[in-house]
Amino acid sequence: MKKNTLAVIAVVVAAGIGGAWYMNRGAHAEGEGKNGAAGGAGAGAAQGPTTVNVVAPQRQDVGVEVAANGTVTPQQTVDLRPQTTSTIREVHIREGQFVKKGQLMFSLDDRSDRAAVAQSEAEVARGKANLADLERQYKRSQDLVAQKFLAQSAVDSLQSQVEAARAAVAASSAAVRANQVSASYTTIRAPLSGRVGAINVYGGSLVQPTTSLTTITQLDPIDIAFTLPESSLGALLAAQKAGKVAVEANSGADAKPVTGELIFVDNTVDPTSGTIRVKAQFSNADGQLWPGQYVNTRVTVRTIQGAVVIPQNAIIINAYGTFVYVVEKDGTARQVPIVRQHAFGLNAAVTGLNGNEQVITEGKQNLRPGGKIKIAASAGPAAKPQGAPATKGGGA
Repeated sequence: MKKNTLAVIAVVVAAGIGGAWYMNRGAHAEGEGKNGAAGGAGAGAAQGPTTVNVVAPQRQDVGVEVAANGTVTPQQTVDLRPQTTSTIREVHIREGQFVKKGQLMFSLDDRSDRAAVAQSEAEVARGKANLADLERQYKRSQDLVAQKFLAQSAVDSLQSQVEAARAAVAASSAAVRANQVSASYTTIRAPLSGRVGAINVYGGSLVQPTTSLTTITQLDPIDIAFTLPESSLGALLAAQKAGKVAVEANSGADAKPVTGELIFVDNTVDPTSGTIRVKAQFSNADGQLWPGQYVNTRVTVRTIQGAVVIPQNAIIINAYGTFVYVVEKDGTARQVPIVRQHAFGLNAAVTGLNGNEQVITEGKQNLRPGGKIKIAASAGPAAKPQGAPATKGGGA
């Protein structure tokens, strides 16, 4: 009995499996038939033109620039200190004042120095009077020697006294000049034109040669020091030999950029950082640049004359090279190999284009060489590259 039951169950299970297999096979065959029909219909349909946007290349002079961060540094700054120990008699300037070279700034107590000058001048006067008397005696002694009334030895002695008196007058004159130099230390004048810093003394203050009175910093012209990568050294030196190298500096988002001139390239490259130190000089009559200020600089190392400029988003780079798509007369896309000379902002200067093409900027990802294209109606005539200023080269 049990054997018969097991046999029946086995037959039922086998029949179920066979039926499921048959139904699944039929559904699969039906699906393949439908897919094959759809694929055949798709293959037979022609692909429509690709909608693209185009731009007209521009010809203009493009400056190749190198950006760097710099610090404003004065060409001259002086820490004023007295050369003698004295007291401040009067302060003639204010903090933050602009002074000119030679302008009186501080007066020190000069009474003892003036007295020393007067004393040495008196010594000179006395020496001159003594010299004049000895010269008269010497002249008379020569007459007496000629008349045999005086020995030659007496004349020789008077001559020695005259020469000694002349030397004494010369020494006294030198002492006058020395005392006048010492007296000049009591008057402190500006050694250069510039802006006065904080004043550290007042009238009556005792000062010594170690006392700092104030500082003067030259603000016009002023320098900006910065570093450039050593890879830019060759182009920088070549530009400097060709003429003036323009440097643009910007001290902030709200500040107006100023333009100066490169004046210094260091004689060595720092091997640690791979950079070279340079300086640029700027006119600073309005005081826009301030010593110690942090600024952004841009150096134009060379200029590409009449470069062909296109938007960077038109450039395609793949394993086969760098190229752009341009529109042919028959409404197809053609691949043109290019070389990117210099990129700036949204644009780039390139070679490989004549400048009169229509360069495809949008929709190029769906293109193949020789593929049909359709220029987007909203684009209208070929537009200019974004941010491309009008130059003497003009558009193509």
